[in-house]
Amino acid sequence: MARSALIRTGLTTLLLAGTWAAAGAVPAAEASPTAGTAATRAPASAGLLSAMQKDLGLTKSQATARMAADKRAAAIDRKARGAAGSSYGGSWITGTSGALTVAVTSEKKAAAVRATGAGVRLVQHSARQLDAVKGRIDKLSAPAGVSSWQVDPKTNRVVVDVVASQKNDNDVRAFVSRALAAGPVTVEDVAAKPSTKAAGTVGGDPWYTGNVRCSIGFSVNGGFVTAGHCGQPGGSVSGWDGSYIGNIQGSTFPGNDYAWVNVGSGWWTVPVVLGWGTVSDQLVRGSAEAPVGAAICRSGSTSHWHCGNVQATNVTVNYAQGAVYSMTQTSVCVEAGDSGGSYISGDQAQGITSGGSGDCTSGGESFFQPINPILSHYGLTLQTSA
Repeated sequence: MARSALIRTGLTTLLLAGTWAAAGAVPAAEASPTAGTAATRAPASAGLLSAMQKDLGLTKSQATARMAADKRAAAIDRKARGAAGSSYGGSWITGTSGALTVAVTSEKKAAAVRATGAGVRLVQHSARQLDAVKGRIDKLSAPAGVSSWQVDPKTNRVVVDVVASQKNDNDVRAFVSRALAAGPVTVEDVAAKPSTKAAGTVGGDPWYTGNVRCSIGFSVNGGFVTAGHCGQPGGSVSGWDGSYIGNIQGSTFPGNDYAWVNVGSGWWTVPVVLGWGTVSDQLVRGSAEAPVGAAICRSGSTSHWHCGNVQATNVTVNYAQGAVYSMTQTSVCVEAGDSGGSYISGDQAQGITSGGSGDCTSGGESFFQPINPILSHYGLTLQTSA
């Protein structure tokens, strides 16, 4: 890929809030500016494997085997559902072996299900019947002491979770009585009720690692993308409310300037860019590249929502820490802390903030890393709205 429009100016800066030492520039993942090419692209499952190793306590080989086993089980499950027909009572994977068990209500269907490669358990209630029971409970008004309820294929019942300290509350007891009358229901105690402490990963919102603040770019399946210079792989990431989101799964800078963070701990991903009250929050419906001259807007956690025009593509920006290639230059202003934030044209994701010069008072220019090469490099899928 050609290195055009080389920017050599001391005014061009990275836009993270905090200390550079805390963020820690990481070595370039590639020796050339050909990010996302077939020769240099990371395995599609690399980030997921890393997260599985950390969160499930697996080695890399165990995580790889687990993914393969789960994939096989999913394929068998599709066939087993068809073989079971209306007698299907649910399915589950046992342990780390990937062995799939399918519940059926009919002995006549058991042989056909076994032929797909699944184990079989004969049960009394079909999945359709259990779903109907849960549907009846869904119509009830639940008091605060009731935590949740769900169909459990292993027990072939609907399980209602009640906060142990509140199970003798009159409203809770009344709810449980009505739930038990709805069908095959089991009541279990839990220590605490879930809360909405976290939130969706919205483009432009802040995230933190160490004493560095940057901005969310775009939600992808399983996480979000952001700027690489904000932190190193493995770094713990928290959200706007200080709660833990996940960890940096991959990060590249200089050469490229992008990273991705896995999302968990009650956080979820949404295809939205924050408008900060200047405009309505923007839905993301794709990532078609806007041409030079097109209008483009940016969302960031410091300067919020600003717009301008695409000025050039395939730009090489020569930061003090090293050159970053294949960037897009815009007339949109940026400020410290906006790093990693979203560039969007209409409803099409364009890229994530890297750096720039000037500010949003006197004006300036900015540079972003295009979104599609980031998705390709890490094997990620942009989350979009229908």
